[in-house]
Amino acid sequence: MSEFVQDPPRLGNQYDDDALLRAYLRWRLPANMLAEVEPDLRRLGHRAATDILALGESAEASPPRHVPYDAWGHRVDRIETSDAWRELDRISATEGIVATAYERRHGPRSRIHQFAKLYLFAPSSALYSCPLAMTDGAARFLEVHGDKSMQPVLAHLISRDPSEFWTSGQWMTERTGGSDVGSTSTIAACEEGDSYSLYGSKWFTSATTSQVAMTLARIEGAPAGSHGLSVFLIHLRGNDGLLRNIRIERLKDKLGTRALPTAELTLEGTPAQLVGGAGDGVRKIATLFNVTRVYNAVAAVAGMRRAIALASDFARRRRAFGKLLVEHPLHVGTLAEMQLELRAAFLLAFRVVELLGKDECGDATESELKLLRFLIPVAKLYTAKQAIAVASEALEAFGGAGYLEDSGLPRLLRDSQVLSIWEGTTNILSLDALRAVERGDVLAEWTSDVRRRLSGLKVTALSSCAERTLSAVQRIEQYAERAASAGSEFQQAGARRFAFAIARTEAAALLIEHGNAQADQVAVTAARRWCARELALLTEADAEYRAGSVALERGG
Repeated sequence: MSEFVQDPPRLGNQYDDDALLRAYLRWRLPANMLAEVEPDLRRLGHRAATDILALGESAEASPPRHVPYDAWGHRVDRIETSDAWRELDRISATEGIVATAYERRHGPRSRIHQFAKLYLFAPSSALYSCPLAMTDGAARFLEVHGDKSMQPVLAHLISRDPSEFWTSGQWMTERTGGSDVGSTSTIAACEEGDSYSLYGSKWFTSATTSQVAMTLARIEGAPAGSHGLSVFLIHLRGNDGLLRNIRIERLKDKLGTRALPTAELTLEGTPAQLVGGAGDGVRKIATLFNVTRVYNAVAAVAGMRRAIALASDFARRRRAFGKLLVEHPLHVGTLAEMQLELRAAFLLAFRVVELLGKDECGDATESELKLLRFLIPVAKLYTAKQAIAVASEALEAFGGAGYLEDSGLPRLLRDSQVLSIWEGTTNILSLDALRAVERGDVLAEWTSDVRRRLSGLKVTALSSCAERTLSAVQRIEQYAERAASAGSEFQQAGARRFAFAIARTEAAALLIEHGNAQADQVAVTAARRWCARELALLTEADAEYRAGSVALERGG
């Protein structure tokens, strides 16, 4: 009896092997910029499949450890991380994963270069993209709302020098609040000027090994609710290396993201500095959230790409029923559907990347600023859900091996699951998109934008796609009118499907634009298959529908 062993999937250069990324960059970047950045991306694509990948795997195998006391009983609250995790920090600095955006060498397109680097780096980095997201968000917040006293901190956050580079935490979540940051109970007591002491608890704090953190707190005497909150910067440690009046209660035992230190903290008079003035902190912190949510979307499509790369390579190695998996039409169709989900999500994520870059460089029109505010929550929620679905499908493509921990594959699914929770859950962001519609004419801006982009197509094979997309736009407009007259309960009950309809329809427009620009079989086929779907599946959430939901939830 012959012994059978399976050949595991292998990764090649993650830039050279990614036809979608390369086609997108050819489409969106001037030729001289592409010639300049492509060697950098190709080099990082090689590292993503070699040394960075090895470090990520090592960091996963050595999760962080909380040391509350030293040998003599002194409270030290030290979090020990692996050498690999610390090396990933140094690499992220030297690669300029954050710095590239703030150097603005290529103006608003600097964000495209930066997020292309993140897209290559993130799936191999054991989720080191999480502290980088919060660091970038903090940097942007300080750039917009900070004064001169914050310049040294900003310089650390955007440095390429590993000895100078700092990361930032983002401490918003409390036991009472979760996504409801308006119920934040942390109190800020004024000491002198903009110096405060913070008292309260933080239920989830990622990147607890960072040098600084941004948080929300309520200044003593400030009104209840979100308007009474203010934004504070905390320097976590003193010159002795110990935490400054911060008690670590425990590290969280999580489903995934196991290399990432996530702690539960108590603030016991923690020194902090007010940033951006008192009050209205939730509105101001949106500057930070815009960045972290774009990171979440790009990390989601990066995870999708990694899962598909592994499944596709395996299909070219694994034989079943007398031939390779890739020679079975049904399996090819399954892989093709995964690729289609990736293409749609990728273009949606990088759409907000482009708008973010324009906003930061002052190049965005008033219409584009409204679209950015509207599309960020839509892109984040949709890409996160699709990343989970694709990761699940990828594991199934490996059969039993996909369920084995020592194959490394289950981590794809575990780590993807957090993407729909970080930076706002699907329902929270659906309501966020709904609020954007309620506040102004953003829906009219979006529908006009889609119609403009789909006018004058050169590729006749895409005409029917444009018709279906424009029909979806019209249905969304009509639904929004009905929902507005039906009241808030109707709107909220249908908010998730409304947001998904926006996401699918925007993705359709992007796929059509890409197919029209590329005029190749793959891009055109992707647009046609996507637009053959139901793009605007909406919920008529009238009183009867809502009563039925209540009955179903109760089970009878």
